[in-house]
Amino acid sequence: MSMPKGHKFNHGYATSEGGMGYREIAEKCSSDGHRMNHATARNYFLRAMEKLAEPICELFPGKKPGQVAKDPRFQRAVADLIEEEVHDGKNIF
Repeated sequence: MSMPKGHKFNHGYATSEGGMGYREIAEKCSSDGHRMNHATARNYFLRAMEKLAEPICELFPGKKPGQVAKDPRFQRAVADLIEEEVHDGKNIF
């Protein structure tokens, strides 16, 4: 389903440097035997981001985890934290 005509995002879209997009993720999953399209990959990603946003929303009432999860600033902050841990040589998984 596309965005309603005239819908504007306040902070743009999240982009990644060197990472895979939803389409590439879906193609990789499909080639590994897990049928998936790009919309499903996006939904899985946003659900995971919502789980990360829930504790933040408890500290700062008024925002919903779904809103925070879609915010590209939040997504970039999470990506930066993960990249920092990986570059420091720590195994976060």
